[in-house]
Amino acid sequence: MRTNLISQVRSLSQFPPRRRVVVTGLGVVAPLGSGTEVVWQKLLQGGSGIVPLQGEEYSKLPCKVAGLIPKDDTVTKALSKSNLRSMAPATCLALVATAEALTDAKWLPETEADKEVTGVALGMGMIDLKDVCDTNDALKSGYNKVSPFFVPRILPNMAAGQISIKYGFRGPNHAVSTACATGAHSIGDAFRFIRNGDADVMVCGGAEACISPLAIAGFCRLRALSTSFNDNPTKASRPFDKKRDGFVMGEGAAVLVIEEHEHAVKRNAKIYAEILGYGLSGDASHITSPREDGSGAILSMSRAIRDSNIEKEQITYINAHATSTPIGDGIESTAIKTLFGQHSSKISISSTKGAHGHLLGAAGNLEAVFTILACHHGVIPPTLNLEEPVDNLDYVANDPRKWETKRRVALKNSFGFGGTNATLCIAQI
Repeated sequence: MRTNLISQVRSLSQFPPRRRVVVTGLGVVAPLGSGTEVVWQKLLQGGSGIVPLQGEEYSKLPCKVAGLIPKDDTVTKALSKSNLRSMAPATCLALVATAEALTDAKWLPETEADKEVTGVALGMGMIDLKDVCDTNDALKSGYNKVSPFFVPRILPNMAAGQISIKYGFRGPNHAVSTACATGAHSIGDAFRFIRNGDADVMVCGGAEACISPLAIAGFCRLRALSTSFNDNPTKASRPFDKKRDGFVMGEGAAVLVIEEHEHAVKRNAKIYAEILGYGLSGDASHITSPREDGSGAILSMSRAIRDSNIEKEQITYINAHATSTPIGDGIESTAIKTLFGQHSSKISISSTKGAHGHLLGAAGNLEAVFTILACHHGVIPPTLNLEEPVDNLDYVANDPRKWETKRRVALKNSFGFGGTNATLCIAQI
């Protein structure tokens, strides 16, 4: 009897070790340009993708700036009339970023076995409101004027679906829609799918292409957008700066290929970084504003650190969510100081939204790409337009900085309306 009990205890304690998850491919389409390396270099050089909104329909709106994607040949082809008949603009952009990420990872599986262990986790924060308005106008002319692709175009999961269909991936097919935390949640969920053995490789991230007069008007009515820099667009997004007056909407897509570590090593894949952990929380407070004490962000960050099985003093960089809003940036700063205490003075913090605006459902994943590249290259991207910081934390103002430490370990924060929070812990491999 005693022998049986001992054997049962031993069997319970002999759980398989957690599967490690690494990043092997990156793809980006953003206001700074197309292609991961192009966008990364422009970011480090202090470039900006925030431009004036052109057209009479924007002239009477309080906000007249946005982060728009430059229309190069690749983007123009992706957003062709034939593609837009059956797919939303965000889905088209997601496919462009996915193609780059898979090529970068050298993962284009041909066998059914490899396709069955490859999944997709990719979402968007908002559907294209212009598509809804245009279709409603078409209905007024008659039922037959409504496109049979209208419903598939506005489903938030269709980008993930189209990627799965195009490449034949038959692992988890998952879509997240958690407002501005969508991209980070997508990566975190994909990370857990691999760690738990549901897949060996995941294509993950987010896409957003919803800039339109109605969307701008809606966010303006929430008093969420910047309106003081219409005549100087590149200065409009200014995270952690005292003159910040709201965020700047952006569009784009960023896609990661992540995979189980041994799987990547066996095929001699290039490894950018490792995802150590993932934390989530809810504010349970307000539809748009975080808790004033930063407790939602504190829970998210502390859970990511605990999930990573590291000490908080190992964190030396935080890629902040900070969107350039008067309320949100200060609360995130409060959360960092509360959680890290004296160590907060040793942490470099930056928000890259000064360069590209806030991509909503594609924000967390784009910024995760920058965090991964920071870990990989040992360079921290800057916070642009930071002239008068809100406090004395180190916000890496305006110029990139070498990241010199024993092992580069970072947090990536993303917070969304409805009080939904996500934090990724990313480290040098």
